Amino acid sequence: MVDLKSGYPYWAVKNGLLYAFPQLDTNLSCDVVVIGAGITGALIADELATHGHDVVVLDQRDICWGSTSASTALLQYEIDAHATEIAKRYDQAAALLAYQSSLHAIEQVGALAHQLGDVDFANCESLYYASHRVDHQDLADEFAWRKQHGFPVRWLSRAALKNEYQLTAPAAILSTIAARVDPYRLASKLLYRMQQRGALVFDRTAVTSIKATGHSVQLKTDKGMLIKAKHLVMASGYEAQCWLSQKVAQNRSSFAYITDPVAPSELGWLATTMLWESSRPYIYMRSTGDGRLLVGGEDEGRDIPARRDCLVDRKAATLQRKVARLFPKLQAKPAFAWAGTFAETKDGLPLFGQHSQYGPRVLFALAYGGNGITYSMLGAGLLRAQIERRPHPLTELFSFARLGYG
Repeated sequence: MVDLKSGYPYWAVKNGLLYAFPQLDTNLSCDVVVIGAGITGALIADELATHGHDVVVLDQRDICWGSTSASTALLQYEIDAHATEIAKRYDQAAALLAYQSSLHAIEQVGALAHQLGDVDFANCESLYYASHRVDHQDLADEFAWRKQHGFPVRWLSRAALKNEYQLTAPAAILSTIAARVDPYRLASKLLYRMQQRGALVFDRTAVTSIKATGHSVQLKTDKGMLIKAKHLVMASGYEAQCWLSQKVAQNRSSFAYITDPVAPSELGWLATTMLWESSRPYIYMRSTGDGRLLVGGEDEGRDIPARRDCLVDRKAATLQRKVARLFPKLQAKPAFAWAGTFAETKDGLPLFGQHSQYGPRVLFALAYGGNGITYSMLGAGLLRAQIERRPHPLTELFSFARLGYG
């Protein structure tokens, strides 16, 4: 079991174990097994179960106790890689497809959140500012591309930023569509709803072997239970790479902290607008429904759990100093601080679909990057289409083949 987080992730502290799920203690057969009961697995399993597939969900931990409990859950259509970068690497059509699909995914997550209720979902705006003068032109080019293709953006000059946001920076792009959510509650409530509707969800159940044939997939658990399915979806986040013989992404460490509730007058526009910057790694901020400020960043180039454990408090202090430089009057002391594993692909896009190591019966859901929840929402529809043998516009762009894998 991979060590995925350090410190005290706020969602786990706030929510605890919301629902009880059993361990698997019998043999089973089903249409689709989903390995991973975090936000990615929950979104995909819900999509499949809602459309008539017999789904079984497994997780070796308690439900949502992996990376989901450490996610900072910024819902953006803005990918870590600029649209202009994707267009240069692939073409304009690929960039437009990636960004338009991500924009639609925010609406899809919102619709699910409203069905479930009480998951701290809220629409907000996203302010993306140039960290340094040398970033100004890249940001201007990105704004021009988005504006040309009809995305809801506005350009803010240095003067406008200072006047409207009391922020000192060369320029910024304001996107009017973004959102926030409590990822732990969203995933937990999705899985509980599935269970209530007849789907099977098991935690504390580790899969030890996978055997894929042309017609089925057979799994064995650590307790000797056997599961036979038509398809397997590997949605176990950063641990999914353990099942592949080749490395497909770079694991890193990211750090975050959250404050106690801040007075609305002090929080100001940060209550309705998330903030992030052009530097890589970047600092970012967003609010919660109870008026806390969540701050993240200070990423490490490698993910070494022991080092990550030792750095949590120091990184939180560094993030706090950065917030103080941006907003000298804002009191933003850490109440809880944590760190977690995250992974990045070479081009900032996710990996969904089959890999030649296992064939078409095993599908991977690697929603890597800063848009994990947005990507997972897109992956849910994409993988359902592949299981149902239907074409999907994102199949090629999100495939392993685009990066020369599989």
